[in-house]
Amino acid sequence: MSFRTTPSVDYVEDVRPGSGALPPRAWYAASDARSLSLNGSWRFRLSATAGAEDDSFAEEGYDAGNWAEVTVPGHWVLQGDGAFGSPIYTNHLYPFPVDPPYVPTENPTGDHLRVFDLPHDWPSDGGAVLRFDGVESCARVWLNGTELGEFKGSRLAHEFAVGELLKPGPNVLAVRVHQWSAGSYLEDQDQWWLPGIFRDVTLLHRPAGGAGDFFVHASYDHTIGEGTLRVDSDVDGRVLVAALDIDVATGEPVTVAVEPWTAETPRLYDGVLVTDGERVPLRIGFRTVVLEDGLIKVNGTAVLFKGVNRHEWHPEHGRALDLETMREDVLLMKRHNLNAVRTSHYPPHPAFLDLCDEYGLWVIDECDLETHGFVEQDWRDNPVDDDRWTPALLDRAARMVERDKNHPSVVFWSLGNEAGTGRGLTAMAEWIHARDPERLVHYEGDWNCRDTDVYSRMYAFHDEVDKIGQRLDGGPLRRRELPFIQCEYAHAMGNGPGGLADYQELFEKHERLQGAFVWEWIDHGVRHAELGYAYGGDFGEELHDGNFVCDGLVFPDRTPSPGLIEYKKVIEPVRIEGDGANGTVRVTNKQDFADLSALAFEWSCQVDGETVESGPLAVPALAPGESAEVKLPEPPADGRGGERQWTVRALLADDTAWAAQGHVVAWGQFAVGARPLPTFPATDRPVPDGDRITLGPAGFDARTGALLTIGGVEVSATPRLDVWRAPTDNDDGAEWQSDTRYGTLWRTLGLHRMRHRLVSVEAGDDALTVRTRVAPAAREVGLDTVYRWTSDGERLRLTVSVTPQGDWTVPLPRLGVRFGLAEADRVEWFGGGPGESYPDTGKASMVGRWRSTVDGLQTPYVRPQENGARADVRWVELGGLRIEGDPEFWFTARRWTTEQLDAARHRTDLTAGDTVWVNLDHGQHGIGSQSCGPGPLPRYFLRAEPAEFSFVFSTTG
Repeated sequence: MSFRTTPSVDYVEDVRPGSGALPPRAWYAASDARSLSLNGSWRFRLSATAGAEDDSFAEEGYDAGNWAEVTVPGHWVLQGDGAFGSPIYTNHLYPFPVDPPYVPTENPTGDHLRVFDLPHDWPSDGGAVLRFDGVESCARVWLNGTELGEFKGSRLAHEFAVGELLKPGPNVLAVRVHQWSAGSYLEDQDQWWLPGIFRDVTLLHRPAGGAGDFFVHASYDHTIGEGTLRVDSDVDGRVLVAALDIDVATGEPVTVAVEPWTAETPRLYDGVLVTDGERVPLRIGFRTVVLEDGLIKVNGTAVLFKGVNRHEWHPEHGRALDLETMREDVLLMKRHNLNAVRTSHYPPHPAFLDLCDEYGLWVIDECDLETHGFVEQDWRDNPVDDDRWTPALLDRAARMVERDKNHPSVVFWSLGNEAGTGRGLTAMAEWIHARDPERLVHYEGDWNCRDTDVYSRMYAFHDEVDKIGQRLDGGPLRRRELPFIQCEYAHAMGNGPGGLADYQELFEKHERLQGAFVWEWIDHGVRHAELGYAYGGDFGEELHDGNFVCDGLVFPDRTPSPGLIEYKKVIEPVRIEGDGANGTVRVTNKQDFADLSALAFEWSCQVDGETVESGPLAVPALAPGESAEVKLPEPPADGRGGERQWTVRALLADDTAWAAQGHVVAWGQFAVGARPLPTFPATDRPVPDGDRITLGPAGFDARTGALLTIGGVEVSATPRLDVWRAPTDNDDGAEWQSDTRYGTLWRTLGLHRMRHRLVSVEAGDDALTVRTRVAPAAREVGLDTVYRWTSDGERLRLTVSVTPQGDWTVPLPRLGVRFGLAEADRVEWFGGGPGESYPDTGKASMVGRWRSTVDGLQTPYVRPQENGARADVRWVELGGLRIEGDPEFWFTARRWTTEQLDAARHRTDLTAGDTVWVNLDHGQHGIGSQSCGPGPLPRYFLRAEPAEFSFVFSTTG
């Protein structure tokens, strides 16, 4: 009798970080030593459990010809058209029983094989190192049949010495990857669970006398304008910086006059570390980070972070990003005025930090640590407060710090995210402070600031932030003496976030408040043939958190969302304010370090939204914080008496590394006088004619008072009061905010199913008056609504009067009228644009003449919801109609009803009908950030109060 011995997989559930890997060291992409990328096509076999297969696949000569293939870097669940399993999305719940350090027997395990030959000119001397930059979640490695070791720490580099095992070829590299391991308990970040070798695999020649680990210390003394460079190296050598005439031994400091590195002025000096066996390029940025006078200062100046949290994501490749995708992220951030990134919630691919150094972004580099799921059991058994796990925590901290320590962009080390508190975090903080006292330490969960150098919070409401800024928040003395940042705020999920400008006002008002980081950069939609983009639950997950994974400032394809456009405007580095009436503009430099010499300014004058004249505007090269009053030219006299605005723009004067000359950095717009309101003498009277009533150019149903036609334009659904919008993610709110979730309150009241009761149709001497009551079933509250139609013979005016009845305890979603048109495609309007705008998301809305198609008005949120409203509209033309407002209004037009939009779960659920539905809104409720933060501020509530508003209809034919 014979049987196969089950291979030992004890290492999978071992709390220790692994075995066999070399100590962590500085990461660098290239030197004059040879390297060989092992990325590409690998043979792949998937097993259902960790011990389903023995280790024979790692032996030389093993025949894997019948195996499948996957691409490395990559995640196997995103390859093979579903044959290799599916992604799983949870926000914080572990998708397996919480029984640390144990994981389920059902543990998808991917065996990977790569057979390679060394290049013919591969050096025969020295050694070699095999480097893995990222594997989720646990890997065991063999080369040519010899086991090298195993490791955990998915988003961290691990190296193995392999020089004695290499041969010219063929070499057999075998890697067994387990989806679940003890390490999974430390990696409960809000993202997809995606197993695989998702970052680069590289073979590095290590020549005799080659560089090992090194630490570039490059400080800057702002009082004298000099920098001090010292490169500590475990291999003796010399440091050369030609531009600074530096030639100095490693370990020896040298002080010279330099230009400092900042996110606004990212000056890098090219250098080289020369040892007996290797030349390693260096990119040196001189800067000093300190905690001084209760503030975070760089080069002697307090900084204001205008940041974003960034998960690594690609809709097809998951966390396997190429260099150009990373560069696209950085360029988009720079072009939208962001100056900081928190690498949530793990160190990024190191090439991303190279880009931050080059283009200029402050970085909070965060450790690959989150144990959020333990909150479900009040943090009982939390690994960060269990000494058995501390070696793993320290390993993760060391691998982050040692890998990334030579990046000037990194100004904070973050211990991790949402991991509670405990002795392990304290041990990490102590180690980091000792290893790198030249940077600060961050961790949001430490509200007493025992281990951190900054008081950090998530989603603190505006009023609390104001108190913190005034140091009225209480707490331990140490905390009160520290600066404050919001490491997460303004949850960018779906339509929103709202309230950005109100937060920014506080950040600029109080010195202690040093900025914040929007959650987050990108929607994690997975490209899907049938759904467009998939989110949580679309792969049949047992537990999931729906579209909570789609909460970014850019859509999955990296198209900027309206939220990013708004954020760009709110955090402009130049403030442009003025009073168009007196012909002056006040320009303020809001930057921390750079003057305005890189910018050119221009003015333009608009009449009824069209530019009639423009020219350059002379603005001094203001230093940071300085302001100047600048005189505008005399308004052009073109004989037109329409509405006038001044617009002043700040543009890049020359090409930069991140944008071309003429790129708009900031703008301001100011009205010249009041808007002239349309005049409307009501001269025609309603004329009954059987079942119709004629009033000027319009025909009505005599029985119901419904509008049927205006001129030759058919109205397929009459204008009638509408208060419902398809709730946004922020309307629906987070589960833990059950008492103020407006979407839920609206549905409970029945605002999504309002009934319209006709009271009377009255054809008077000068008006057709239709009286109705609009109310939800089962409720006593209602809205008495009167539609008063008048005409001057050519145009038609609708005045809507709304009187609430009953005890309205919740605000309204919207207040306006909705009607249908049989034909409409092109849209033109004079008002806010070019994108959508709501009461607390309207800073980026510029008044002008705009054009679009109906389809182009839609904002493609991954989960369909209210979108596309244009604000401050004076008039709009579509479907042969021109509609003017008194006062200005919001308009929305789409090829589906609000109810269809509300019912859709994906954009592919929306099918264009024969009617274009148009909303003309007198008011909208604010958006807020309640999908994970505060709702709209009270001043953005749309309260149920008496209201009257008018629209004038005419034909354009």
